[in-house]
Amino acid sequence: MQEHAKRFAVAVAIAACCITVSTALAAELMSLRGSVGIEEEITAPPIAPDVNDDQRQMRNYPEQPPVIPHQIRDYQITLNANKCLSCHSRQFTAQSQAPMISITHFMDREGQILASVTPRRYFCTQCHVTQADIEPLIDNDFQDIDSLISAEGSNEGSQ
Repeated sequence: MQEHAKRFAVAVAIAACCITVSTALAAELMSLRGSVGIEEEITAPPIAPDVNDDQRQMRNYPEQPPVIPHQIRDYQITLNANKCLSCHSRQFTAQSQAPMISITHFMDREGQILASVTPRRYFCTQCHVTQADIEPLIDNDFQDIDSLISAEGSNEGSQ
């Protein structure tokens, strides 16, 4: 019984240390809520406007789905209708001047090419998103693969 009491005391001491350390760390961290406590309710910022310039954005990595360069707020994408296809399907790209959806959207799981968009690629917003015209909420030092490769190549050349 004494062994059990010793283990319990050690567990309590460890828990107390963890709580102390986490409280000290939490005091130093700043959340996106600023100095407002979690128990307080704050007003949400207004929804930022979508980028709506129809300019293609550079992709950060191979196979990244392209972002949507225009607003789609009232677009309907259901089992019976897909507003995106009214511009991006093969038969409408000539008049809309929109890029045609990728051939991968016509492939089934076995890689067979279908005559129409495969059901697993029909709901565009599963992968493609619009971009908000705002400053990032946190700093980001992401570098795309081309930047990393060219930096590595220049470092090797200087050695």
